[in-house]
Amino acid sequence: MTESTSGTRTTKKAIGRYGVWSTGLRSEDPARRGEIAETAAELEELGYGAAWLGGSSAPRHASPLLGATSRLVVGTSIQSIWQYEADESAAAFAELESSHPGRFVLGLGVSHAKLTDQYRRPYSALVAYLDALDKAGVPAGRRVLAALGPRTLELSGDRAAGAIPYLVTPEHTASARELLGDGPLLAPEFAVVPEADPARARALARGHLALYLSLPNYTGNFLRLGFAEDDLTGGGSDRLVDALYAWGDEERIRDRVEAFHRAGADHVAIQVVDAGARDDLPREAWRRLAAVLM
Repeated sequence: MTESTSGTRTTKKAIGRYGVWSTGLRSEDPARRGEIAETAAELEELGYGAAWLGGSSAPRHASPLLGATSRLVVGTSIQSIWQYEADESAAAFAELESSHPGRFVLGLGVSHAKLTDQYRRPYSALVAYLDALDKAGVPAGRRVLAALGPRTLELSGDRAAGAIPYLVTPEHTASARELLGDGPLLAPEFAVVPEADPARARALARGHLALYLSLPNYTGNFLRLGFAEDDLTGGGSDRLVDALYAWGDEERIRDRVEAFHRAGADHVAIQVVDAGARDDLPREAWRRLAAVLM
């Protein structure tokens, strides 16, 4: 067994079947460190295996969560390769590995042309970034890639522990698993709306989806999945919204989450979308979901 394969298996086992994805768990405000630490401890107690720090997070954002827990794995989802140099990432990884061995996963992505003026040849830049991490000693089995298309998915299996696709469907997971084979980690994010009223649920989902409909990396992936241009207009068709978001009661949401596992996911990172701000911590929703998932 290679070191990379061993690391991937260890990561799979550590993160379990369910995690949470949240921008609220990542903060630069020292006043929020206590709240984040307390939340992390509860997530571990509830049985979640991983906490994924949403947005362009960095390893330093993981410290409050790791320090407050003993088993919870914390990952970036994602760290933009344009925002932090590889040597910075490697040094931060080494620091966390020293203090919390085996519990931090470096999630990397190329972000979007609209969000950075450095965006050039993203695939080649990602390969070069991984080369630099190799030289700095960051194990392939402890990093994952935000992969949507076939080339980056293949790269995630060859040069990382696997993939953490964002804003995808079970159909994407099935095709990704077929491409990756059984070994690499496949841990999609999935957004859930704890709201039973269809009109209100879809309105909340469309409010969340609006940003992503302006980003070609996502819209291109929707088209590859069989959606039409008409599905991408007007805030997104009901067909698109219902495919990308689970809404309803906890049992209905559980069934939608399990569809990803049936399609080949090892782990699902659950993002709660509700009427609160994006950096809120939806702790009550995480509790209710844990009750039906675990």
